[in-house]
Amino acid sequence: MTTMLRSKELLLFEGADWDFSTLQRIHDACEAIALGELGLDVYPNQIEVITSEQMLDAYSSTGMPLFYRHWSFGKHFAHHEAFYRRGMRDLAYEIVINSSPCISYLMEENTATMQTLVIAHAAFGHNHFFKNNYLFKLWTDAEGILDYLDFAKGYISRCEERYGEVAVERTLDAAHALMSHGVHRYAGKNTLDLRQEEKRLQERRAHEEQMFNDLWRTVPVGKAKKAGDIGLEKRRAALGLPQDNILYFLEKTAPRLQPWQREILRIVRHVAQYFHPQRQTKVMNEGTATFVHYQIMNRLHERGQISDGNFLEFLKSHANVVFQPNYDDRRFSGFNPYALGFAMMQDIERIVKTPTEEDRAWFPDIAGRGDAMGVLRDVWANYRDESFISQFLSPNLIRQLRLFHLYDDPEQTEGVLVSAIHNERGYLRIRRQLSREYDIGWTDPAIDIVDVDLAGDRRLLLQHIVVNGCYLQEDDTKLVLQHLADLWGYDVLLQEIDSSSTVAREHTASPRKIVQ
Repeated sequence: MTTMLRSKELLLFEGADWDFSTLQRIHDACEAIALGELGLDVYPNQIEVITSEQMLDAYSSTGMPLFYRHWSFGKHFAHHEAFYRRGMRDLAYEIVINSSPCISYLMEENTATMQTLVIAHAAFGHNHFFKNNYLFKLWTDAEGILDYLDFAKGYISRCEERYGEVAVERTLDAAHALMSHGVHRYAGKNTLDLRQEEKRLQERRAHEEQMFNDLWRTVPVGKAKKAGDIGLEKRRAALGLPQDNILYFLEKTAPRLQPWQREILRIVRHVAQYFHPQRQTKVMNEGTATFVHYQIMNRLHERGQISDGNFLEFLKSHANVVFQPNYDDRRFSGFNPYALGFAMMQDIERIVKTPTEEDRAWFPDIAGRGDAMGVLRDVWANYRDESFISQFLSPNLIRQLRLFHLYDDPEQTEGVLVSAIHNERGYLRIRRQLSREYDIGWTDPAIDIVDVDLAGDRRLLLQHIVVNGCYLQEDDTKLVLQHLADLWGYDVLLQEIDSSSTVAREHTASPRKIVQ
């Protein structure tokens, strides 16, 4: 009887119900394991409980709590809501924001077990990854993102009042169309500091007001230099060409943009840059969070802090999260990042603790080292999906997941070629090919601005280097190029360069006349 009472006293909760004091106990218990046993290093946590309506709203604005208004967010809301109300799609158990404090949104419909899973997953798994992975350190500013979003929301709202909703919406539409080409892919000298962005805007305005003199408008303008006066290379160097960050180039160089439009391009560019690391670490980020929640939930059960019944409920949800449909299953849509990431984290733990001879040959640096969490924390801090898979996908896991490399050539009618099987050469090829699928330098089209003659016709010239015979989709290219021409204010020419360095296709667009 005494033992049963003691066991009940240890439990964090009983049944499915919870209240805010229960959430506090769950958080403290998870924190003790995450920091004390797993050695995680996290931002301070802020946990918010929201309704399904608020979760749908967060879905619509890419999960950010403070975001400027745009019609596309309403469209996304209607889309998600329609599927959710008809029972065709479930909502996520949580959304977590890469900020300091790290904000985790929990659905109020979750049971106490699910709230425990979500706190372990988001408030400690994702939180540790955000704070320690080198890409997030390099490209995001967790301390300043919420202040910057608040500034962006206010700035765009003021622009709508001053210049009209139509003009602002037109600029945002064009900027959003080019958002995926609005990021710096290589590290610069300056670290991103979003809190300084508002201060810089105020300084630029003050400088412009101080330097403004209406008399300059009356000064006669001399003849423009001919295009031939300036050498091609000199001109390209002066403009910083070639330039792959199209939004950055437009913000700095577009001849007809107003200052407020340049500031909107800057805002969209900063938001795109903020999400840039998440695109490169989907498998690692979700794999880390899933591995952490699995460890914490198991330790809570071992300590007697959650009951057998609640633990079974957790195992069912966990199995759903890491479910990987087979290639011939109608639910198959590629690799589940939770499944692949979690399987690789567990495999690394096995290699570090109980390696085989094969593991020692393939991973001599970590096999048998013993400190699994030390190795994993180092991996989480220093890799992205492409390099992570390239380094740590083991032959054992390739066999377990039954991975092969198939080559399907439409011109070959005999069938599909199995180009990599389960031997040493095949393992290397499968690993290399899978890692390439997560390399955005390989999957995203490489488009650079290569030339513009500002003293001539001002036509903007871009080039797309065709990789693996993949050309741009005609209809999408036409729409995006039109937005680019509208922002640039002059004609735009996009050339697609094939493997023989010849121009295979050309796309053109001219700016539309603005109807007020």
